Amino acid sequence: MDRRSFLKNTGWSFLGLAASGSLLGSCVAGSKEAKKIMPSASNLKVFWGDLHNHCNITYGHGDMRDAFEAAKGQLDFVSVTPHAMWPDIPGANDPRLKWVIDYHTGAFKRLREGGYEKYVKMTNEYNKEGEFLTFVGYEAHSMEHGDHVALNYDLDAPLVECTSIEDWKEKAKGHKVFVTPHHMGYQGGYRGYNWKCFTEGDITPFVEMYSRHGLAESDQGDYPYLHDMGPRQWEGTIQYGLDQGHKFGIMASTDQHSGYPGSYGDGRIGVLAPSLTRDAIWEALRTRHVCAATGDKIIIDFRLNDAFMGDVVRGNSRRIYLNVTGESCIDYVDIVKNGQILARMNGPLTPVAPEGDTVRCKVKVDFGWNREEKYVHWQGKLSVNKGRIVSVTPCFRGAAFTSPQEGEHEFKTHVNRILSVGEKETELDLYSSKNPNTTTAAMQAVILDLEMPKDGILTADFNGKKFEHTLGELLEGSRSHFMIGWLSEAILFNRAMPESCFTVEHYMEDKEPQRDTDYYYVRVRQRDGQWAWSSPIWAERV
Repeated sequence: MDRRSFLKNTGWSFLGLAASGSLLGSCVAGSKEAKKIMPSASNLKVFWGDLHNHCNITYGHGDMRDAFEAAKGQLDFVSVTPHAMWPDIPGANDPRLKWVIDYHTGAFKRLREGGYEKYVKMTNEYNKEGEFLTFVGYEAHSMEHGDHVALNYDLDAPLVECTSIEDWKEKAKGHKVFVTPHHMGYQGGYRGYNWKCFTEGDITPFVEMYSRHGLAESDQGDYPYLHDMGPRQWEGTIQYGLDQGHKFGIMASTDQHSGYPGSYGDGRIGVLAPSLTRDAIWEALRTRHVCAATGDKIIIDFRLNDAFMGDVVRGNSRRIYLNVTGESCIDYVDIVKNGQILARMNGPLTPVAPEGDTVRCKVKVDFGWNREEKYVHWQGKLSVNKGRIVSVTPCFRGAAFTSPQEGEHEFKTHVNRILSVGEKETELDLYSSKNPNTTTAAMQAVILDLEMPKDGILTADFNGKKFEHTLGELLEGSRSHFMIGWLSEAILFNRAMPESCFTVEHYMEDKEPQRDTDYYYVRVRQRDGQWAWSSPIWAERV
């Protein structure tokens, strides 16, 4: 297929390509043309987790067991993270901060009076090698150095006291533990990150760029910091750290405080590893083979010469291969070099329905929107009468809390579940609440990966009501239904997304080193606002 035919058939456009670049004549994931240039890494797979989230084991909401159950329903690995210490806690003489100090110090005391032992025991209970991995971790706050999480390999890891983050990292030497900064973009001296204290290597192989607090890729763009801890600023961001010459992987976690690890839209880490074993996941974390996503499990296969994300290579000629599989229509894919866009691939404004009868597509179905305070319990199934359901991906959210506020009351976590998955139907048990405002979503959803003819029917049968649409109708646009009437809960059949709009493959060569060491990373934005980022690859000039 030539370039003109390719653009006509897919709706994709390519902007900002380097003069030495070249294009593959297809955007079908895994095309034969691409494999001749860059064979696929067939022994590696992306596993998804959340390594930083909270429940009521210290301060936060939701029972710890519910947190593990929620994690098991949509993640491959997790660390449910207690708050442990704050060596330089401020405000001893400031009445404004008394409540904040009390709930922190009270939580730290409870952790040391039996809470930590309970936490370690339950973490061990849920760990199942090859099925679902759990890790022991805990958090320390710091005004001077920024907040960090210690993640341990050992399931019996002790609670290590520290006088500062630097003291913590010193005590971690020689042990299998990562010390990872998060919500990095806050003001320095006020729990924002201090890049002068970055420790490259096995202790801090990656940093947490995105969570409920916002996005610290730069001081611009989506997801600004809105928490009462203050705005984001340039000196704490990822691009600032990369420009200082630091090498680190990029990851995300939720920093949820309502007992729902992996809460959709709040942040997840992807790990490129050969298997879901403790050793394989730990080695992938150590070698920076990690990526970040806001919620959708967007797969980024990004390689430069023989390197994977997180690697360092030498050479002036850089062959760049990229294969992205999203969960919805891709808005654009950027290859970033030294903080600037080396190439941008723009997706279609409106997905184009493919020719032919049988279609491979993804359909997201959302449940929510009621205006009452009480939860809506959804019980039922989604089914197809023709074709098959290839897979069902959960998009389950926890309550929209970032940290406790004065006067809040403890609440029970409502765990959402996919009860069964077959080729013709999937049974769901969900709890949705009203959206707390007009910019914060609280719906629950699943994404169906389907292969079916256009006259095939997708049916939602929940709570005594049944709604159905042909795939042809959903390829034309979304369809919504109130369950009772206006202002009641509703179901949304999102527009069906054909494969051509959620996959992109690209090959190019860059033969122009700009620095002694250039960094490259990939970022993906879907039209529904979901994002993903690869870790950088560093290329050293010869």
